[in-house]
Amino acid sequence: MSTSLVEPAVELRDASVRLGGRTVWSDVSLRIEPGEFVGLLGENGSGKSTMLKVLLGALELQRGSATVLGRPPGAANREIGYLPQRPGFGAGLPLRGRDLVRLGLDGDRWGLPLGLGAGAAARRAAARDRVAGAIDLVGAGAYADRPIGECSGGEQQRLLIAQALVREPRLLLLDEPLDSLDLPNQASVSALVDRICREAGVAVLLVAHDVNPLLAYLDRVAYLAAGRAVAGPVEQVITSEKLSDLYGVPVEVLRASDGRLAVIGQPESPSHHHDRHDHDETHAHAG
Repeated sequence: MSTSLVEPAVELRDASVRLGGRTVWSDVSLRIEPGEFVGLLGENGSGKSTMLKVLLGALELQRGSATVLGRPPGAANREIGYLPQRPGFGAGLPLRGRDLVRLGLDGDRWGLPLGLGAGAAARRAAARDRVAGAIDLVGAGAYADRPIGECSGGEQQRLLIAQALVREPRLLLLDEPLDSLDLPNQASVSALVDRICREAGVAVLLVAHDVNPLLAYLDRVAYLAAGRAVAGPVEQVITSEKLSDLYGVPVEVLRASDGRLAVIGQPESPSHHHDRHDHDETHAHAG
């Protein structure tokens, strides 16, 4: 993909962040082109959510530079679909899936009403069309009118992705969208995000702990560990030598007979992340 004629969706150059008296990560360079699917990997506290905060303009770099959709971080947030770590929805929550998607249409996170006055009916009709389009895009039409608390984890995640898409963004920032999903739903959501990336030309930066469900789809990957980063095309970064050097422990990368890669011996097993939301939030000030 050409990098000379089209501005990158995201570009970090020699970027460093320091919080709470310590450097979270330093000298990180990352470029995401329009329509690319990039995975941001690393164990708890490595600074993955911190990077999203930088790209959204919520945290400043100590050194280096960052641009998002050709502008300083924060200036293009209305063109970004942001999916934070998935909230818990109580079984009795009456909010319909369709209403949840609608909340993403205006405002930075939960939305603002369209209001009254001249053109209000046309705006409401346009909003309904946008919501319906986002729901169709993620294939959630069969349960969009069901209370969100009655939807399965995979269904809820699709509706949340629709909420992030309803503004028709140029960039998607997805923080742990595979968390707490079983393996079939991890595969399904990974394939969905890839399809959106390809069909809509949306750049995607997806935060995850386990790269394996994503490997078939990623164009590029960035690993954060011990304040360092390794970023680049999957075939260059996902190697036993590079990951073992980054983490300081043996990491084995296997290639199946059909060419698929699998990362074995990751420093922290995905099964140990049941409490990682709280853990990551407590590390928001330390990475």
